[in-house]
Amino acid sequence: MMDSRLLDLLVCPICKGSVQYERTAQELVCPRDHLAFPIRDGIAVMLVEQARETQGAGAEAAAAQAPQA
Repeated sequence: MMDSRLLDLLVCPICKGSVQYERTAQELVCPRDHLAFPIRDGIAVMLVEQARETQGAGAEAAAAQAPQA
């Protein structure tokens, strides 16, 4: 369980935007960068190397690589 005061202070290490707490997955999710940072033993691991991509990341990457008309 994360302390709500701590959640108000934590930001994404990439964009510095707010993160959303996903209680069931025990993750902090950045909706802008489509990354989920794990929470282990009640401690948020805010390292990009430890984050996983969320579903929206693949769609944006595919759109960026699509040929422009």
